[in-house]
Amino acid sequence: MDDRATVPWTLRTERGLQNLLLLVLVGLIAGCSSIGPGSVTRDRFDYTQAVADAWQQEMLLNIVKIRYSDTPVFLSMGQIVSGYTMQSTFSAMGNILTNQGYLPGTQTGTIGLAAQGQFTDRPTITYTPLQGESFAHSFMAPIPPPAILSLIQSGAPVDLTMRLTVNEVNGLRNHLGGDFNARQGDPDFYLLLERLNRLQLAGGISMQVRRISKEDATMFTFPRKTDPSIEADTRVVRQMLGLDPGIEEVRIVYGSVAADDKEIAILSRSILQVLVELSSYITVPEAHVADGLVGPTREPDVAPSGGDCVAVHPQRGYRYDNRRMGRI
Repeated sequence: MDDRATVPWTLRTERGLQNLLLLVLVGLIAGCSSIGPGSVTRDRFDYTQAVADAWQQEMLLNIVKIRYSDTPVFLSMGQIVSGYTMQSTFSAMGNILTNQGYLPGTQTGTIGLAAQGQFTDRPTITYTPLQGESFAHSFMAPIPPPAILSLIQSGAPVDLTMRLTVNEVNGLRNHLGGDFNARQGDPDFYLLLERLNRLQLAGGISMQVRRISKEDATMFTFPRKTDPSIEADTRVVRQMLGLDPGIEEVRIVYGSVAADDKEIAILSRSILQVLVELSSYITVPEAHVADGLVGPTREPDVAPSGGDCVAVHPQRGYRYDNRRMGRI
């Protein structure tokens, strides 16, 4: 005889309802779990990489446009708002009948379960074209000389930094790229950069900001005690810049010619001029040069330590036709 037949129907019903209640609780707990904390790390890295890749591609494309005398277009990313929505519902319905069902003496019962879930990923990204005053301020205004010196002070190579961001230093002219107003630089300018590079590697140059006449002035300082191996470089730098041989610090001003032997006048470039300079190093097909679509490619500058200072080579299989860049 089956032992289960002796178990009252009501007892089995209670056990079934207990199991059903446990299942409902598990479903509710799973539905209440949050996706927020887990998405923070993933989304930050993914969006950071995506923004970096998009910015690099946009910048490279605009440099190629400038190389072909086309108008660059920049988009400013205003904000990124990533919103997630997750909704889940679970319902259970039970209907337990006794022996008095459709067939006399037959136990009948019904149980109904229902579940529903919804997940929504709705990122919002805004773009604003740089134009008008914002474009002029960001790309056409000269880079402040203190910003250039701060970049050098932070460890950027002085020769590469000044090759790209400076037009003149105390009358010594740098090379100017582009197809319309290109010019060769003064040989002494590159000799000056070579000496400054040696001083930077030896720790022989520094800068400080001092308040003079209610204004913050940037001072370029020569150390009082220098290594004998760089004393000659320090003396040559002072001589090439026309500085007082006995002065230890000089003031940095914006301009092409210094007012006296206690100033260094730096005529800096704008970001747009830097991009024009970079574009002149891009290797282009000889057929485009022969057809007059673009000027000849400038030979790479050689850094004091050897090797190319600036050189840009396009990826094989790409071309620019003044309308788009595409794979061929």
